[in-house]
Amino acid sequence: MHWHAYLWTGAGTDRANEAERRPNSPDFATSPLPPMRTGDWLAKPAARVAATFEEAGQATTWMAAEYTKTRDQLHPPEELPLEGRLDSALDLLPRGVDVQWGEWLQSGRFLTIGVICCPNRHVTHPCPIRRPSG
Repeated sequence: MHWHAYLWTGAGTDRANEAERRPNSPDFATSPLPPMRTGDWLAKPAARVAATFEEAGQATTWMAAEYTKTRDQLHPPEELPLEGRLDSALDLLPRGVDVQWGEWLQSGRFLTIGVICCPNRHVTHPCPIRRPSG
């Protein structure tokens, strides 16, 4: 197993456009919006992959770095400490559970930081970077 990282920041109200967030939509592949199901990130074009990791620790280090970049923009201020998030992610990722954080930012923006297991136990999408499964 390996993990693909995904990142999206945009107007929080755009998330209401559920049609573009479902893989059966003709606009899904070109839409910048995060999918409704975490595993469906794998159906997005390979260019959407922010990073790929062979170790869960590498993935959580990336998540922490991305989260830290926007920490001062959180609205409301951070309620779940980063350390707790990372402990949970380090437990879940090796067990094949996707981890995605979603946070409201100031000015009505929304941040999504996701690390998706590949292969994925909940969807049958192939690896977006055409790596062999295993």
